[in-house]
This record gives sequence, structure tokens and C-alpha cells, in this order.
Amino acid sequence: MSAKRVLIAAVLVASVFPIASVAQAPMDATAPAQAPAGAAACSGCHAAGAGVATPVPRLVGLAAAEIVKAMQEFRAGTRAATVMDRIARGYTEDEIQAIAAWYARLR
Repeated sequence: MSAKRVLIAAVLVASVFPIASVAQAPMDATAPAQAPAGAAACSGCHAAGAGVATPVPRLVGLAAAEIVKAMQEFRAGTRAATVMDRIARGYTEDEIQAIAAWYARLR
């Protein structure tokens, strides 16, 4: 199976089944107790733990503005992507803002 197909399968599985690595990632005191809608799907490709070797960037601890900018670029087609351009189009601006803020607060 090609890497692209594996990535697509991972995204599809993650969108159906909540991923424990995001739900149980350590949070600081200001982080919301639950991930916003759609955030669990991200962990299908974006590992929460630093001990996981992956070419996909981690979202945990990134500045919210960085995540929002990347998502907007994916949606506009101005950032190179394998599947993120299509995935990004499935989120509203409010969902992107909420997910970005939540990941920014995780440690």
C-alpha cells in the first residue's frame, strides 16, 4: 500500500474513532478538558508524543496562529500538501480557531 493510501486510511479511521493520544495528552491548567470537535481526527497523523518518529509535524504546543495560518494556506492551495488541502476545506473557520487554540495549550 502506498504512503498516500496509508495516510488517507489513517485520516479516515481517525475521523471515525477518537484517538486516545489526543484525548489523554497532558495539558496545562488553562487547556480545556475536552478537545473541540474535529481535533481527534488530527492525531491520526499528527502524533501527540515526542517519542513518536514521524515526518508529520506535531501540533501540540505550536502557536495557534501557526496552525491557523497553515490551515488557511492549505485551504487556499498555497501550501504544499498531500491530503491536508482537502482535509482543511472540511473545517469551518471557527473550528480551525478552536482546534488551533486547544493544540496551542497542550504541553
